[in-house]
Amino acid sequence: MTTSVDPIETRSGNNGSDTRLSLATAAARQLATTTKTPPQMQGITSRWLLRVLPWVQVSGGTFRVNRRLTHTLGDGRVEFTSTGSEVRVIPGELRELPPLRGFSDPEVLAHLADRCVQRDFGPDEVIVEAGTPVEHIVLIAHGKLRKLGAGLYDEASALGLLADGGHAGSREVAAQSPGTWDVTLRSVTSGTVLLLPGDALAQAAERSSDLREHLAAFRSAVPGQRNAEGEKAIELAAGHEGEPDLPGTFVDYDVAPREYELSVAQTVLRVHSRVADLYNEPMNQVEEQIRLTVEALRERQEHEMVNNRDFGLLHNADLSQRVHTRTGPPTPDDMDELLATVWKDPSVILAHPKAIAAFGRECSRRGIYPSTLDVQGHQVPAWRGVPVLPCNKIPVTAQGSSSILAMRTGEKAQGVVGLHRTGIPDEIQPSLSARFMGINEKAVISYLVSAYFSAAVLVPDALGILQDVEVGN
Repeated sequence: MTTSVDPIETRSGNNGSDTRLSLATAAARQLATTTKTPPQMQGITSRWLLRVLPWVQVSGGTFRVNRRLTHTLGDGRVEFTSTGSEVRVIPGELRELPPLRGFSDPEVLAHLADRCVQRDFGPDEVIVEAGTPVEHIVLIAHGKLRKLGAGLYDEASALGLLADGGHAGSREVAAQSPGTWDVTLRSVTSGTVLLLPGDALAQAAERSSDLREHLAAFRSAVPGQRNAEGEKAIELAAGHEGEPDLPGTFVDYDVAPREYELSVAQTVLRVHSRVADLYNEPMNQVEEQIRLTVEALRERQEHEMVNNRDFGLLHNADLSQRVHTRTGPPTPDDMDELLATVWKDPSVILAHPKAIAAFGRECSRRGIYPSTLDVQGHQVPAWRGVPVLPCNKIPVTAQGSSSILAMRTGEKAQGVVGLHRTGIPDEIQPSLSARFMGINEKAVISYLVSAYFSAAVLVPDALGILQDVEVGN
């Protein structure tokens, strides 16, 4: 006699029959409504730079920064080429030296580049000694040199660092009476310098009338007629009595001010009409596609504002506003040096998260515990009352070095500002639009998503950079 078995009540298991008393969860899930999240995106960051910068409306697409006329005699950074162990200065880069700024004869520059003598050095070597005659121009191809001068109490005083691309002695060599070195240059690391003999410059001037006239014009410039920033001094009288003749003066303007044009980040977003029509519940497919695209555009916007060679902050800091670490990792002393570059009213410090971690290690090593500040509802570390915010758009090199930025922000403070243009057609966020472009013959809907932006440094001392920051242990 055969006994029938109800398939709903029993099922076959590994070890024989297994009776189920309720509906299995795997089967029940087929009738249940799944709770879903919106699409997640790992590339979204805090984007602190975009949040802390004051934004200026640029109605005409171009932002002009008017400044006082500045007579810059040249204080640029020299670049080099290397073939194996041989290092050569690029001839055109010699125009970054103050006496040669604006000089354009390529043959003379090539001759001076050929006269440079290479010298390799190790740590703690003296390159030039204070009190010795200035007989050559020092060009640092690689490595760090510390400038040491006589202190108030006969002890050596550290006056700063020179690193890759730096130079010393050009003003003294170009003078008719070169004089002696007033600082000692001692190496911190190993590296290479090129020495341009002063005799080579003098001999080149004898053969080239253009160079001779150029150097004469350089020597005739009177430093007392300019302030520390290179601007023409405004003549004033103070503390006088009686009725002396008061000086006359005027404030001259830069006749060729810099203009920043708004940059753009764009993409064409495509969504098939069938997806937009049939798969819009519970989330709108077009809205989610646009939302994620906008996030990617904002990330790219912050990257460009940091790294773009035209207007990016890393490339627009004045060379006099760039300082180097004393050893390698960012120490409290280095951070103080960085804040000194924007001492008037520092607003924010931006660093890669790894650089912030390296700074934290150096503080812990010294038993120092930085304070915290509330910034837009977030507790962030601070140094000397200035918030230190993470920005992963600041690059970290393969060698494990990065940079730290300190800024003064806002138009009234003559600081760093962001530039954008609001009120554009089909705007969905300030200065960002998603414009319908139509439907093609394949039933694909297209949207042009655009973001317009830029950044401007109103005066050079609004932005300082601590360079060559080692972020490894």
